[in-house]
Amino acid sequence: MEDPYATVEIRNPNGRDGLFTVRVNFKDKHGYTMIDTSDQVSVPAKDKTTFRVPVASSGRVEMIDECEVDPRAAADR
Repeated sequence: MEDPYATVEIRNPNGRDGLFTVRVNFKDKHGYTMIDTSDQVSVPAKDKTTFRVPVASSGRVEMIDECEVDPRAAADR
């Protein structure tokens, strides 16, 4: 079985390549955040990138009901 993940798309509207921090919260059916994760993703200028955010190893993965992505990825450079 493949490890669980969420797929997000990051768009870079800027005229130069950028490194963005992407935040994803994995929540249970009650809306409780079980796993809060972030990753840095490089995106070319005026382009977009699809990125897989893995679920951190946890004994409660089967309890994840949804994921919530911060709609704005912060540019790190």
